Amino acid sequence: MTAMIADGFDNAIIGIAERCGDDKVLAYDAAKCIEILVEEHDMTHEDAVEYFSFNVSGAYVGKGTPIFVWTQHPIDALERISED
Repeated sequence: MTAMIADGFDNAIIGIAERCGDDKVLAYDAAKCIEILVEEHDMTHEDAVEYFSFNVSGAYVGKGTPIFVWTQHPIDALERISED
């Protein structure tokens, strides 16, 4: 299986992710993806977050679907997870 690419977010690629038993996938910096939406698509930050959540990180298109990483302080990340 080939890793899929999230169109328009090449500058947000941070690496390749793998998990035992799964194919390798591309990993993207989620905050950078939102920044790209704001800067290149004239969205407000709020609109970019909503669009990203629904249409990008929320879109599973089968094996090879990229993952999106929130690169922040671990404590902040745990707080974000508990809020979701």
